[in-house]
Amino acid sequence: MAGKGEGPAIGIDLGTTYSCVGVWQHDRVEIIANDQGNRTTPSYVAFTDSERLIGDAAKNQVAMNPINTVFDAKRLIGRRYSDASVQSDIKLWPFKVVAGAADKPMIVVNYKGEEKQFAAEEISSMVLVKMKEIAEAYLGSTVKNAVVTVPAYFNDSQRQATKDAGVISGLNVMRIINEPTAAAIAYGLDKKATSVGEKNVLIFDLGGGTFDVSLLTIEEGIFEVKATAGDTHLGGEDFDNRMVNHFVQEFKRKNKKDISGNPRALRRLRTACERAKRTLSSTAQTTIEIDSLYEGIDFYSTITRARFEELNMDLFRKCMEPVEKCLRDAKMDKSTIHDITVCFDIDANGILNVSAEDKTTGQKNKITITNDKGRLSKEDIEKMVQEAEKYKSEDEEHKKKVEAKNSLENYAYNMRNTVKDEKIASKLPEADKKKIEDAIEQAIQWLDGNQLAESDEFEDKMKELESICNPIIAKMYQGAGGDMGGMGGAAMDDDGPAPSGSGAGPKIEEVD
Repeated sequence: MAGKGEGPAIGIDLGTTYSCVGVWQHDRVEIIANDQGNRTTPSYVAFTDSERLIGDAAKNQVAMNPINTVFDAKRLIGRRYSDASVQSDIKLWPFKVVAGAADKPMIVVNYKGEEKQFAAEEISSMVLVKMKEIAEAYLGSTVKNAVVTVPAYFNDSQRQATKDAGVISGLNVMRIINEPTAAAIAYGLDKKATSVGEKNVLIFDLGGGTFDVSLLTIEEGIFEVKATAGDTHLGGEDFDNRMVNHFVQEFKRKNKKDISGNPRALRRLRTACERAKRTLSSTAQTTIEIDSLYEGIDFYSTITRARFEELNMDLFRKCMEPVEKCLRDAKMDKSTIHDITVCFDIDANGILNVSAEDKTTGQKNKITITNDKGRLSKEDIEKMVQEAEKYKSEDEEHKKKVEAKNSLENYAYNMRNTVKDEKIASKLPEADKKKIEDAIEQAIQWLDGNQLAESDEFEDKMKELESICNPIIAKMYQGAGGDMGGMGGAAMDDDGPAPSGSGAGPKIEEVD
């Protein structure tokens, strides 16, 4: 567990398409929901002219900003640009990937009006920061320590790169654990295995983008991966695609129109299909309802679980091949070797140490295979940690800016409604009323032309507007004496009192 005073350690499943975070609480693992109420968060990072978005917010705008929305960073982490798998994946992505120093793949995006290059570790670190924040919001305390899972087939370089992503995100990655091992622990299989002796377990892990099968042997709490197989491009997204294509064809039949060239319509349809797929896990049929999907046409349709299964049957069958292969591969020929235990031991993070001893002379040698090729140097990581801090403070500054802008907007529009109110307007001298209206008009015009102003500019404008409006309204209350009927005055809008809080409405103190 975590050190004293550092709060609980969290477990992060850093997935290809979605990630999730859990914490051990009340004798069980609690999977934490994000601010959207979802227990999984898209492993997406988007860059725009004004901000950086991570998770749901990034995925939701992918149709509008495809070339600057990055996903699948896990397919690049710890790999070289010239790897065959990287070359084939690049063809499928809307964002640009180029070869950096030491043949490292670099993701190219436009952010705040300039071209930026990010390593896969940096993109993954941004997702890890998001997962850390989700856990902190739930726990109400800061989180320092984490355990991160990786596929069993990840090589040393991919594991190290995942640890580096953790360092950049400001987390202390205590362990890198194989995903099937984490699954086995989560199901309590290690507890059951101790009493039974050796136990073979097949882990079937069908994720959003990848499919992995692993065969583990568990004995006295020790996990050993005997064989792995799978398909790096088979997962939930493929099932979604089948349903999307099915409805694209249906829309074409019903309305003689093809939506496949319209990214926004496809994005909305895909979101509805993802939801329908989840619903079909627990019900036999579900409906899809999308208003104004394409050229003003509403789309309503139903799909049954049987139809969904039929659409994907070949993919489901494809899932069985790796299972069979994994079982075949696990039949190991255990021929015994005595005189050479050279002992290969993989440490907790899956990094290989090899030690050899000459029994006659007692001389020992030890080597650690760290596979530094293509890894980030200490300097690189340090630079990326500083960059990450900079991006974090920029994100916070942007949030502050938005809040200040909203406060000013709320105040201006509330004040406009206030002086339009008959009861109040009748009590205001014409000159004062005009003074307020002109100030509001000027503020609203300034807002329209300065949407990207800094937070202190919004705050200054707010003070300026308040200094004109508040004294007039206060004077009116004093003049009106008690016959304003205790009405909430300027702080009222058509729906009753305006929300209090950061400048939601003019702050008026009632004067007897």
